[in-house]
Order: sequence, then C-alpha cells, then structure tokens
Amino acid sequence: MKTNKQTAREGRARDLESSPTRVPVPPRVLGGLIVLALVLLVFFLHAAPGVIAIAVGGTVLALILSLPVRWLSRLMPRGLAILVTVLLLLGFIALALVLLVPVLIEQLGALVSSIPGIASSLDREFRELLRSLEEGNMLPIAREEVVSNITQDLFGRAQALAQNVLFRITGFVSSLFNLAVLLFGIVFVAIYLLVDVRRIKAAYLRATPARYRRDAGDLWAAFDVSLSRYLGGLALVIVAQGMLSGLALWFLGVPYPLLLGAWVSATAIIPFLGAWLGAIPALVLALLESPTTVVLTALAFLVVQQFESNVLSPRVYGQAVRVHPILVILAVVGGGQIAGLAGAVLAVPMLAVSRVLLDFLRPRLYVRR
Repeated sequence: MKTNKQTAREGRARDLESSPTRVPVPPRVLGGLIVLALVLLVFFLHAAPGVIAIAVGGTVLALILSLPVRWLSRLMPRGLAILVTVLLLLGFIALALVLLVPVLIEQLGALVSSIPGIASSLDREFRELLRSLEEGNMLPIAREEVVSNITQDLFGRAQALAQNVLFRITGFVSSLFNLAVLLFGIVFVAIYLLVDVRRIKAAYLRATPARYRRDAGDLWAAFDVSLSRYLGGLALVIVAQGMLSGLALWFLGVPYPLLLGAWVSATAIIPFLGAWLGAIPALVLALLESPTTVVLTALAFLVVQQFESNVLSPRVYGQAVRVHPILVILAVVGGGQIAGLAGAVLAVPMLAVSRVLLDFLRPRLYVRR
C-alpha cells in the first residue's frame, strides 16, 4: 500500500505535468511588451476610427435604452423587456429610413438648388436697407462700395457652400453601406451591453479590492442613473424640439420644414445655445417669404425655446446632472473654446460625471491627522 507521502508526491508530480511551464520575463521586457501593445492599440484605433464610433455609440445607446428596459422590467422579464425595446428601436429606424430620409434628401437638394436665388433675394433686401441708411446719412462710405464688397463675398460663399453640400450628398449616398454597417454595429454593441450588463458589473466588482466593493457598487449605480437619465432626457429634448419646430414651420408656410426641423434637432445637442443656432436658417428663409412670416417664425421659435428652457431642460439638467444652468452654460462655452463642437457637446456629460464623482468622494475622503 502507498503511504501518504508517496500519494502526495505523486499528486505533486501530476500537477507539475498538467500545469503550464512558467517562463520568467525580465521587468524591462514586460514593460516593453506592454508599451508595444499600447502602440499597436493606438495605431489600430487611428487606422479604424469606426471602432471607436461603434464602441462609444453602442455605450450611449445602451444607456439610453436602459431607461425603457428598466421600466418594462417591472411588467415582464428583463430578457423580454430588452427584446421589446430593441424591436421598437429597429422599427423606428426602419420608419425613418423609409419615410424621413428620402424627404430630407429631396428637400436638401431643393435647398441647394435654390441657394443662388436666395442669395439674389438677400442682395435685393440688403440694397434696400443700405439705400435707407444712405438717405439718412448713416453710412460712413459709399453705398455701391459696400454692396460690391459684400455681394462678392456672399456669392463666393454661396457657391462654395453649394458645391460643398453637393459633394457631401454624393459622398453620403456612396457611403450609405458604411453608414448601415456603423448603425448595425452600434445597435449590436448596445444589445450585448444590455444583455451582459450583470456580467460586466460582476467583473468590475471582482476587479475591485474586497474592502471597496460596496462603494464601487454605489459608484456604478450613481453613474448608471445619472448618465442614463441625462442621455434619455437629451434624446427627448432633441426629438421634441425638432418636431415642434418642424410643425410650426410647416403651419407658417416656411419652405423645407422637415429639413429645418432636422437641423433644429441636430443643434439641440448643444444645451441652451442650440435652440438659437437652430432658428437662424428658418428665420432667413422666412424673411424671403414676408415680414409677417419672419415675425411669426421668430415668435414660434421663442415659444419652443421657452418650452425647452422652462419645461424640458430643468428636468434633464436638474434631475440628471443636478447642477445650476449657469454652470451648464459656462461648461458649454468653455468646452467649445477648448475642443470646438465636440467640446460643447461633451461638456454636460463630463459635468455630470464630475458631479457624480464629487458626490461619491465627498463623504469618503478625509484628511488624516
């Protein structure tokens, strides 16, 4: 019979045979391998920027969809809630592609074709304004010199804008397949994040030291609630402003109402300032219709802006971000000066993240005496 020592010796021998052979790596070699891996990762992301867009877009979409999934989970199993939410999203995308996109392209093409006529109309209106100023001796230089300089500049800019827009339309049509792949990737990543969110959270907690896991769970929940509420509220603001503006422009008879409503939705991404930026093209086109139309259009945008500022934005920035509107404006302006349009768009999410971190760290950090 085998003794206990022989049995233990044989067990250790089997473990050595089944375990992988350990290869010693010097610290410098390990550091070099890590640096090489990071360089390759940066090169890959630089060569394939679509990967970053899909990852970020999928994460944002998952955070937005987490709100309806959370609500539907009270009525049905979570898997079924995810399925219903995704089907509704795909139905909305299909409806937009079939109904809205062709109309938007048609109106955009008509607008580009009418740019020379719009420039001529603006030139006539501007000449009339200058004539009135000249008759009142309010012009420091000759009227014809002012008209000549500004007209040349306006027509040059209009032609460049028309050519640029037409080029971009052609490029958009030619890259429609890439856009479809990008949208599919974003939806795919969002679905898997929603399905595997518990595994991701479990892996995140396992990577946290045991004594800090409860706090790490609190931080996860705070980020989830704040960002999902902000992104969901921002989506509501974008859709509401675009729909209300488009309906108002259609009712007032301003041309290209759907295109202008889409422009308002695009500018609504920038908090507070986007509502005013979105009104500029509509006011210009309304001016070409009649003075009454431009006044009514300005009043309509004022009503929409007041609704956004007093009803929608307080719910988004008050409940989700929980910062004063003055700080939001300062963050948007500062982000725009630092990183342009991207900085203005990302300023509020970064503000929300900073607020969550501040609320998380305030009761936990202390000065050791």
